[in-house]
Amino acid sequence: MADSIGDGLDRALESAFTRPIPRSAQAQMKYLVKQLKGTKATAQALGISQRTVERYVKGQLKRPRQTLRDRMEREVKKRWQPQVRARAKKKAASTDGLVVSTRARFGFTAAPGTTDDARIRDITQALPPEFADRLFTARDQGATEQQLQQIAADGLAQMYFRANNTRAHGLGVEFTDVEHVEIEL
Repeated sequence: MADSIGDGLDRALESAFTRPIPRSAQAQMKYLVKQLKGTKATAQALGISQRTVERYVKGQLKRPRQTLRDRMEREVKKRWQPQVRARAKKKAASTDGLVVSTRARFGFTAAPGTTDDARIRDITQALPPEFADRLFTARDQGATEQQLQQIAADGLAQMYFRANNTRAHGLGVEFTDVEHVEIEL
């Protein structure tokens, strides 16, 4: 399965965490109950019964199924260290920008067989802060993966293919068949 830009943004923010997330099922469940303000909301978020949540909090249940373990970890990571996450977003959107490493099909509208024909390329490129801001803002507003890919494609087109708009003005870049995406702050 191909990576998504949204997942890459989440992983980049997780790299900014200053403390590890809780490891045990009981500690994760207690954290979720505290964050979601109750066992009922936690049960709904995880798709399990309220009584099961209570058993994990008390320590009566200790080893969740793999699917529940993955959901718990995902929900904890979503809520873990919100101030650290916000600070990392702000820094990337104002001064640092992002580094995008991807293996995807890039190309332009051109005759088949020419150098501009779409082909798989490995690209690692630093994107300026305005693209980091656009990506994080779109992600927070619930943008689709296609919209996030378009923002990333615009950034890669400007910085990689057009050399920060010093050449190939007006060149439109297609960004499809994403095999791998890694984003770093």
